[in-house]
Amino acid sequence: MIKKYFLKINAWLHLWLGVISGVIVIIVSVTGCVLVFEQEIRQLTSPWLHAEIKGEQLPPSVLYKVMADALPNKEIYSIWYHGEGKTAHFSLNSDSLVYINPYTAEIVAMVDHEDFFHFIEEGHFYLWFPKEIGEQIVGWGTFIFFFLLLSGIIMWWPKRWNRIERNNSFKIKWKARFKRLNYDLHNVLGFYSLTIALIIAITGLVMSFSWFNKGVYWLSGGIKKEQIISKSDTSQNQQLVSLLQVDKAWKKGIEEIGDYNKDHIIVSFPKKASDAIELCTDMHNGSWRYVNLNQHTLKELPSSQLKMKDEQFANWLMRNNFSLHIGGIFGLTTKIFYFIVSLICASLPITGFYIWWGKGGKNKFKKRKSLLRKSTS
Repeated sequence: MIKKYFLKINAWLHLWLGVISGVIVIIVSVTGCVLVFEQEIRQLTSPWLHAEIKGEQLPPSVLYKVMADALPNKEIYSIWYHGEGKTAHFSLNSDSLVYINPYTAEIVAMVDHEDFFHFIEEGHFYLWFPKEIGEQIVGWGTFIFFFLLLSGIIMWWPKRWNRIERNNSFKIKWKARFKRLNYDLHNVLGFYSLTIALIIAITGLVMSFSWFNKGVYWLSGGIKKEQIISKSDTSQNQQLVSLLQVDKAWKKGIEEIGDYNKDHIIVSFPKKASDAIELCTDMHNGSWRYVNLNQHTLKELPSSQLKMKDEQFANWLMRNNFSLHIGGIFGLTTKIFYFIVSLICASLPITGFYIWWGKGGKNKFKKRKSLLRKSTS
């Protein structure tokens, strides 16, 4: 009896929570499909990202001076080298990204960051609402979707594990009538996409809610540590270092610190004597490593992240959360799987609604509409 009521309540919640979150799931899933291959599409459609190889890449100091002369009223925060045969770009207090040829120091393009992919990201993160509102809607919509995945597997679970039940649960009847085919597309595809869909939902929730982030970190064995502030030691030198010291930090990042994609590196420009020179290295399959250097001695500061292979599991999990969310963890192969699963996730509210509609939802809707008309007449 208890099991019967539990299954009934589970089915009721699955239906109505699916109706509530359906549009959110569709938008977030479809935009996610596009964002999975954002970098690959950009490389194919943006000629300013490529540069002809001409000797060695120029150091940050040379490129910084060119940029400062070209845009004297803009504050320059950092430079991002994208690797061999690619342009570099600067982070400025500007709405545009400025790309420069790292071999010739020629400014190649100034591109508005509010492009097609920015529009897609706004939909994925905020549903094109203001950030404060959209972030909460997407976050709670994702939480509901997480519950729907769990309730869905309960509804999918075969009553008996005989041959007929297994065929109904694991196989799509492509030649069946549309109503049955739609049911299989919802039920069977939902099962096969479950693992990756759960990873996408959980990693999305980690980024949406601090309480969920802390909970996952704690459950994975993480121990909260005091945040260490990145500061250079000014006891011996209270003067801001020259750009040549930034060049040395860049060279050290490539030759000594980085393990993966060594020539893909971000280097910051310190603004005062106590600032650290911040490096971002080991950018590989959606993960990265931040290293902070004392600008005067170029020694690593305690606030630097460990190499990924040396991290304890909880920290490794948090640092790879973005990679796990976009499918970059194993490169193109997992991205393709994530793309397919995202499409399936987008279809689930549609096929689910049609199942309800075919089971009498249409008649219930007409009946309520008729009663509403009578009450207002």
